[in-house]
Amino acid sequence: MQEIKKYVEENKQRFLDELFELLRFPSISADPKYKEDVLKTAEYVAAKLQAAGAEQVEVCSTAGYPIVYGEKIIDPTKPTVLVYGHYDVQPADPLELWETPPFEPTIREGKIFARGACDDKGQFYMHVKAFEIMMQTNSLPCNIKFMIEGEEEVGSSNLDKFVAANKERLKADVVLISDTAMISLENPSLETGLRGLSYLEVEVTGPNRDLHSGVYGGVVANPATILCQMIASLHDQNNHITIPGFYDDVESLTEEEREMLNAAPYNEEVYKKDLGVEDVWGELGYTTIERTGIRPTLEVNGIWGGYIGEGAKTVLPSKAYAKISMRLVPNQSSEKITQLFKQHFENIAPKSVKVKVSPHHGGEPVVTPTDSVAFRAAEKAIEESFGKKPIPTRGGGSIPIVALFERELQIKTVLMGFGLDSDNLHSPNEKYDIANYFKGIETIPLFHKYFAELSK
Repeated sequence: MQEIKKYVEENKQRFLDELFELLRFPSISADPKYKEDVLKTAEYVAAKLQAAGAEQVEVCSTAGYPIVYGEKIIDPTKPTVLVYGHYDVQPADPLELWETPPFEPTIREGKIFARGACDDKGQFYMHVKAFEIMMQTNSLPCNIKFMIEGEEEVGSSNLDKFVAANKERLKADVVLISDTAMISLENPSLETGLRGLSYLEVEVTGPNRDLHSGVYGGVVANPATILCQMIASLHDQNNHITIPGFYDDVESLTEEEREMLNAAPYNEEVYKKDLGVEDVWGELGYTTIERTGIRPTLEVNGIWGGYIGEGAKTVLPSKAYAKISMRLVPNQSSEKITQLFKQHFENIAPKSVKVKVSPHHGGEPVVTPTDSVAFRAAEKAIEESFGKKPIPTRGGGSIPIVALFERELQIKTVLMGFGLDSDNLHSPNEKYDIANYFKGIETIPLFHKYFAELSK
């Protein structure tokens, strides 16, 4: 551990400078106008992997954005860790809410502010630097493979084909991912499960053109009003989702399991203050920790229609739209939930409008075993690095590829994230604590050490 800390201390500024270079690439996979920037990011990642000591480094083409692969096989008889991450980022909008430019990383109060700082550039790059340390100190105890993709933020639509076509190349004993959060540096944790996802877009059409709201208002159905009414009806007075069959497959935890989950440190007043809200909101009968980890949800991610420019325009819009995501829990199927939503949304539409539901992407919920060699290695690594045993938690987010790895490669995943829930992921002013970045770099080599030892 001392040798690792010494190397980090001697190279601290360089590790930060390299991350800042990576963060300056606006690798927004959702917007085609950033295509060249996304491709340049992939080349940068490949170059840094090679510089760290990886072999067989390749920027692998897909039907979309490329996947960066690299490996270091020290002994085929030793265990192999497959590190997964993504170099693409969310759009930075709304830009006016950023205190500093999203692609000009800035340090304020010990935190790096930039789009992708935590999700996932800062987190996957910890693994590249940890690998460099192990190579430079001649302490790599097992084989390591890297697969860093560029389409995670748009559903990883080409990853399944790549994995299926490269099973031998990707063969490993465990997948290691840092794209999740821990409670805090004072209370380290390991996520033992993630929710699935069904993401779709709805379009409500009324008249065949925008209409004068004085001439036609109150006579012709307003698609924006109808859409709001339909969305509002998707929750009842207890904030329970009203789609028939939505909860049929939901796995219920025992009272003992719920007690263990709620044992994690949590202060509701601090939580509310951080978010600037007077009260929390959610499904009746469940705590905030349960609502974000073991219960499914339905949220509106965007809604628009009609005139939204400067000044006034009294218009009754022809169309209104919304983007909706549903987070799913174990035993729920993203495909089934998408179909249930589509049927229900079409059924509740009045005859005065037409409704179109377009699925975007989805992923399955996962639970990772806590009795595996890999999980115990992660526990030991964090305990040694932090001086405290990690608390097992359930994550509210989704990483659809975890289920893909299990299905195609027959291997489990360890979710060893170093971000924080308060890091403004997908929001303006995304940030990542410098302390967390370096703590991750120090802890990751310990995971490889204990995974090699416990695998014997």
